[in-house]
Amino acid sequence: MPFARRLALALLFSSAFASAQQAAPPAAPPTQQAPATPESNAPSGATQSGGAQELPDSPGLQAPPAVEPTGPTAVMDTSMGRITCRLFDKQAPQTVANFIGLAEGTKDWSDPTTHEKVHGKPLYDGTIFHRVIPGFMAQGGDPMGTGMGDPGYYIPDEIDPSLMFDVPGRLAMANSGPNTDGSQFFVTEDIQPSLNGHYTIFGQCDPSSVLVVKTMTRVERDGRDKPLTPVVLKKVTIVPVGQPLPPPPAADSTPPSAPASVPAPNAAPAAPAAPPALTPRPN
Repeated sequence: MPFARRLALALLFSSAFASAQQAAPPAAPPTQQAPATPESNAPSGATQSGGAQELPDSPGLQAPPAVEPTGPTAVMDTSMGRITCRLFDKQAPQTVANFIGLAEGTKDWSDPTTHEKVHGKPLYDGTIFHRVIPGFMAQGGDPMGTGMGDPGYYIPDEIDPSLMFDVPGRLAMANSGPNTDGSQFFVTEDIQPSLNGHYTIFGQCDPSSVLVVKTMTRVERDGRDKPLTPVVLKKVTIVPVGQPLPPPPAADSTPPSAPASVPAPNAAPAAPAAPPALTPRPN
């Protein structure tokens, strides 16, 4: 074959091969693997996308915290042991101030027997617990010792909805109706839901004090729930916040003397299940 023809065929073949390469589609790049989804940190049972399901320890499912007293401590030394109660000065400020004033003798009161004004003398020292009921409460604070006495005035109720008779050892004011608090008080020995909303709670007594109250309420008593042998409130001491409690008084071998005899009122005694209340004055 002549040289010129061979050259022409070679050029034609080279041109055809280049055209075929230009017409072919480009090769696809290698497929990349998507990264793995990270493991969720949400605990099982929780909803991540705004769900309403709450965790077991969610604050919305917890009980409200118990209210703790922040005031001074009332130490009541009795003939049957010591009762120690921290006072709710924030929830019942007027009641706490009244109790402290009567306990320390800084508040004047009227003797319910003579009706004379008493100045500078503690009301509670030497009084008795005139009404005790097993499983219920011990009541005192009456200068007459009959359930009819008061300091010669009334103070209003301070019933705080955050304080209920839902634990033993509540220190509360006795009354003869709404806003008739005076000097009489009681300490519960057990939970008493029937009293909720009717009596001002102004203190919480410790567990050892509840045991003292239980001992008081199981003494021999008459038909009016008055102990046959007087249970005496020897002294009330108010201890400021942060100060140590006074040492217990020395044991007294002399039996306590009963207060002056006062005619009993002509009212029937309240049933044990009834809330503690002052006996109405006879007309």
